[in-house]
Amino acid sequence: MDKSDNETNLQAVEAVKKHILEKGEALVQDVFPAKVLELNKLAESDIFKMDRMQVIQKNVDNIPVPQPVITNHVSENFKKRKLDSDIEGSPVLVFPGGTIPCNKDIIHITNQLKPLICVLIEHCNSLKMWIQLLIPRIEDGNNFGVSIQEDTLAELRQVESDAAAYLDQITRYFITRGKLISKVAKYPHVEDYRKSVEEIDQKEFFNLRLTCLELRNTYLSLLDLIEKNKDKIKKPRNSNAETLY
Repeated sequence: MDKSDNETNLQAVEAVKKHILEKGEALVQDVFPAKVLELNKLAESDIFKMDRMQVIQKNVDNIPVPQPVITNHVSENFKKRKLDSDIEGSPVLVFPGGTIPCNKDIIHITNQLKPLICVLIEHCNSLKMWIQLLIPRIEDGNNFGVSIQEDTLAELRQVESDAAAYLDQITRYFITRGKLISKVAKYPHVEDYRKSVEEIDQKEFFNLRLTCLELRNTYLSLLDLIEKNKDKIKKPRNSNAETLY
C-alpha cells in the first residue's frame, strides 16, 4: 500500500469520525427532545389507560373441559402406578376451535414498543461513540472533564443493558403464557391455571406500560445529563490547562 492509499484511508476515517460527531450532536439537539414528546404522548394515550387492565386479559374458554368418565373398573397396571405418576392430565390432540391465539391487545402494544426499545439501544450506541471520540489524549492532571465523560459513558452502557432486559421481558411473557396454556390444555378441570393466564396478561400490560414510561424517562434523563454537562463533555480540558503541557 503506497502513501496515497494511506492518505485516502485516513481521509475516509476522518469522514466517518466527522459523521459520528455530527450525528451525536443531532441526537442531543433534535432527536432526544422529539423522542421524549413521542413517548410521553404514547404513555398518556388510550392504549395505556389503567382501566384497560380489567379487560386486557383473554380467557381460555375455547379450551373445553372434557366430560368426566365414571367407571368402577381399575386395572392392575393402574394399581401398580406410583401416586406421583397417576396425575397425567388429559391427552390433547387438537382443539375444537383450532389454535389458541395470543393476546391480540398485548401483541399490538408490543409491536409499538419493540421498535422504540431497539431505537433507544441504537441511540445509546451512537452517543457512546460520540463521547468516546471527544475524550482527549491521556495526560496527568486536569481530568475532571474526562471523568464526566466516563460517567456519561457508564450511564449509556447501563441504559443499553436495561433496554435489552425489556426485550427479554417480552420474550419471557410469551414463553410463560405458552406454558400456562399447555397446563390449561392438559389439566382443563383446574380453574387456577385458567385464572393464571388472565393474571399474566394483566401483569404484562402493566409491565409494558411501565416500560413505555421508562423509555420516556430514560430519554429525558439522558438529555438532561448531557445538556447540563455538555461543555465538559465536548471540551473536557480548558485551553489554559492545555497550554501547560
